[in-house]
Amino acid sequence: MSWNDPGNRSQDPWGDRGPPDLDDAFRKLKAQFGSIFGGSGDSGAGKSKKFFQNRRFWGFLLLVLVLGWAALGIYTVDQQERGVVFRFGKVQHTLTQPGLRWNPPIVDVVEKVNVTRVNSLEHSSQMLTEDENIVAINLVVQYKVSEPIKHVVDIRNPRQSLENATESALRHVVGSSAMDAVITEGREALAFEVQDRLQNYIDLYQTGINVFKVNIDSVGPPGEVQDAFDDVQKAKEDEVRFRNEANAYLEQVVPEARGEAQRMIENANAYREEQIANARGEADRFTKLLAEYQLAKDVTRIRLYLEAIEAVYANSGKVMVDVGQSLNVLNLPLDQLQKSMGDGPARQAADRALETLSGTSNRTGSTGRGETGRTGR
Repeated sequence: MSWNDPGNRSQDPWGDRGPPDLDDAFRKLKAQFGSIFGGSGDSGAGKSKKFFQNRRFWGFLLLVLVLGWAALGIYTVDQQERGVVFRFGKVQHTLTQPGLRWNPPIVDVVEKVNVTRVNSLEHSSQMLTEDENIVAINLVVQYKVSEPIKHVVDIRNPRQSLENATESALRHVVGSSAMDAVITEGREALAFEVQDRLQNYIDLYQTGINVFKVNIDSVGPPGEVQDAFDDVQKAKEDEVRFRNEANAYLEQVVPEARGEAQRMIENANAYREEQIANARGEADRFTKLLAEYQLAKDVTRIRLYLEAIEAVYANSGKVMVDVGQSLNVLNLPLDQLQKSMGDGPARQAADRALETLSGTSNRTGSTGRGETGRTGR
């Protein structure tokens, strides 16, 4: 037989306990509140009615509710934040400044907006360029909230609007640029142009955002065509290198050729001046000889002959001697004789013969000149 059977209640460990009496507990609670607010604490229907008609109780309860309501309206605005106040759902155009603030709860709702923090938005996309090539671009947009009321009230999702505007501005700029300009030297200009166009878009959308900077992290062809693009870039680099080498060779050869041409021109001018001067000298000499020849023809003829023979013998190592009526002509190679004879008597004899021939020519020339002078007189 179990302990909780009707016939075995004496073995119940909790004794003979039934369910609690809720009415009795409620009467005890009212009696305690009645003793607090001036009641006697006795339970009964009359005293319970008096408890709820006590003014002190309702006054205290109202005070507690008012203090709790007022405490809910105290809040703090940080130095980096501004508060946008909604009063019964209508925005108030006066921003809440930093510090300890109070607004009536339920009546006013304050939304805090950080106006100094630099926020970042990463964006990646693939798009066509002007020359119909596909490029993959990764960029980061850094922005601040410049107008909190517009940022909170005038647009539902400012960050999504910023992302859409970024996509639109980027496609417009890349679509009007060539692939080489976007990937190589035009990356910085691309970032500035995207930033200006993006700021115009978000100002038109009334987002209250100020774009601080646009940084292009990476730009290039898609991964599927990266190898082919690398080959093209290498070929372009080789072209630039060959062109630079050709320009360097050009800069080296052209000045040398110009200098050589200028030197040849100067030599030609000098030769021209020399020939002109020689021609004029010969003409003057011929004019003077003509005057002498007209005064003494025979003497002048002999003189010219002897001067011509002297000029020929001066440049010749051989002497031809006429032996009169004989048909033989004597050939005297004086230069070879001088080399073969050394310093002996034969060498001295050859030198004397050469001096004799030269002296004869000089004396004959002198006589001719003397006769010419006498004839002239």
